[in-house]
Amino acid sequence: MKFSPLYICMLIALTVACTSPKKETSIETPVDTQLKVITAGGTITEVMHSLNIGSWIIATDKTSTYPASMQDLPSIGYRNQIKAEGILSLGPDLVLLEEGYLNEEVVQQLKSSGLEIKILHKPSSPEETKQLVTQIGKIFNLEMEANLINAQIDEDLKSLELYLSEVKSRPSAAFVMARGPETLFIAGEKTFAQAMFQLAGINSIATGFEEFVPLSPESLVSINPDYLVFFDSGIQSLGGKSGIAGIQGIKETKSFQSDQVLSMDGHYLSGFGPRVGKAALDLAKAVREEK
Repeated sequence: MKFSPLYICMLIALTVACTSPKKETSIETPVDTQLKVITAGGTITEVMHSLNIGSWIIATDKTSTYPASMQDLPSIGYRNQIKAEGILSLGPDLVLLEEGYLNEEVVQQLKSSGLEIKILHKPSSPEETKQLVTQIGKIFNLEMEANLINAQIDEDLKSLELYLSEVKSRPSAAFVMARGPETLFIAGEKTFAQAMFQLAGINSIATGFEEFVPLSPESLVSINPDYLVFFDSGIQSLGGKSGIAGIQGIKETKSFQSDQVLSMDGHYLSGFGPRVGKAALDLAKAVREEK
């Protein structure tokens, strides 16, 4: 059977139309190809590690402390220290940025360079954590892996819920941000500390103000929490645990008098990454179980 040239042309056009790939929002990443990715934000970095593509990261920022091997990579700096030139000089295929982390001028420079960037919201709740995992999973065509991570987060939260259902106490706590003996802040409302304390079944006692405010001896004595919580790095900035005694007013608190001063890894406690449920459970146990 012979076909006219017009028929053949129509057949070819129809075949091409039917087989052309649809436009996707994710990046085409063949199994044997590694993208060169730069991350700015410790939670983003941790999610990539959980998706088993941490090896794709060629440079990252100072907050990316988990896993520890990330700090061996070239550093792009910290917040307003980060410059577009430093990022571009590394030749990445993609940059994942935590929303609000870089100066807007730097963000615009990266966009105008033609480099592909994705701006992602930093989570402040387990639900937002799962949303971030899903979003990054879609970027790299790893939706199935993202679903497994989110399922594990749900399991961790169930373990936390079960633990809290079996305990009756609800101790109070306050978080102190320390960056040396002369630079001390207390966390109030709308902070990671309030959110994490709520998850862990802890009464967040520093109320009536938002974000972080300078810590005064009077405020510390007046709130008088059962527990004081620090980052490990904060304790180190004070010269170790013995340096806590030098904070004015702390000796008058029941937390200090009862040796109820806790220290946790900063990113683990505040990052709201895939380990958020585990971190909340560790904190919940730390304020309730004997040392």
